[in-house]
Amino acid sequence: MSFVDRVVVEVHGGGGGDGASSFARFKFKAKGGPDGGDGGNGGSVYVRAEANLATLLDYRYRTSWKAERGGHGKGKNMTGPSRDDVIMPVPPGTLIIDDETGETLGEVMRAGDQVLVAKGGRGGRGNARFTSATHQAPREWEEGTPGEERRLAFVLKLIADVGLVGEPNAGKSTLLSVISAARPKIADYPFTTLEPNLGVAGLSGSRSFVVADIPGIIEGAHAGKGLGLRFLQHVERTRLLAFLVPLDSPDPQAVFDQLRREVALYSEVLATKPYLVILSKGDLLPEGDPVPELVAPDARMVVTISSVSGHGLEPLKESLWSAVQEIRAEDAEEEPWSPSDEDDAAAAADIPDPFTDEFDASDDE
Repeated sequence: MSFVDRVVVEVHGGGGGDGASSFARFKFKAKGGPDGGDGGNGGSVYVRAEANLATLLDYRYRTSWKAERGGHGKGKNMTGPSRDDVIMPVPPGTLIIDDETGETLGEVMRAGDQVLVAKGGRGGRGNARFTSATHQAPREWEEGTPGEERRLAFVLKLIADVGLVGEPNAGKSTLLSVISAARPKIADYPFTTLEPNLGVAGLSGSRSFVVADIPGIIEGAHAGKGLGLRFLQHVERTRLLAFLVPLDSPDPQAVFDQLRREVALYSEVLATKPYLVILSKGDLLPEGDPVPELVAPDARMVVTISSVSGHGLEPLKESLWSAVQEIRAEDAEEEPWSPSDEDDAAAAADIPDPFTDEFDASDDE
């Protein structure tokens, strides 16, 4: 399944129905009083987070969403029917931005969260509403008001407990595949992972946490080089960063320093997230050679693993679980995060539009 993290759609609230101009008719009375009913209200359009969704792919094929117009009023004081609201399902973690003004209308972080994006019009009044002591037979009536219309950008930022950060071909996809049920594409060349992959790592006692395999970070990623800004954004919503440093690298310390530098240059906030270091590909370390000592200030831990042999995987999962639980508890005590409109507008501008932009990984290999 393709991963789509930005789409542009048009939404239309339903217009209100018109009021009716009508007079009562009786068998022995040619003209009774005014009895024109009101028009019904048009349906509104809402964006709602659904837990079973992980991509905005469906919106590549359906880019216009319209609610129905309210029914017109009728005689005998019959009000036109109001229309149902339209619900647009999106993955949790979706920002909703007015594509024309750059204003952030809201975000849906958890399943069930919803945001009104196009209000339906109000039904017009029928002539019965205009009756007064001095105006016994009004003929005037009102048209329904139009529904709101907007062009929106949906921007998805993955929500995961742990974000795997590393250079291309560092072993992130392999690690994800052995600690979870995810099956990302794996091959021995850079940029195999062109889309973020999510996996659920399970432990005993029904414990679990979500891991995101973020595409490879290269030097200059903060400025958009390689997969750049398109995927660094997804690291922002992870609770814990796990930097993967392969032990077959000529200089593991330099690799780690570069990864930290790219993350810090992209976002100062991101640079302050809790992190740990995973020395991967431990099976490639020559027998008898000591594990290189890594200078990693403030790291929660530095662990050595081998995804091939399985060495260190269970202790790693337990360590990740403990760290995630601590951070979850800390997050629960804090105020809900609210992004600034300026930052979100900038983020939306930096993310390629899937309708017009194409990425070719070969350009940066």
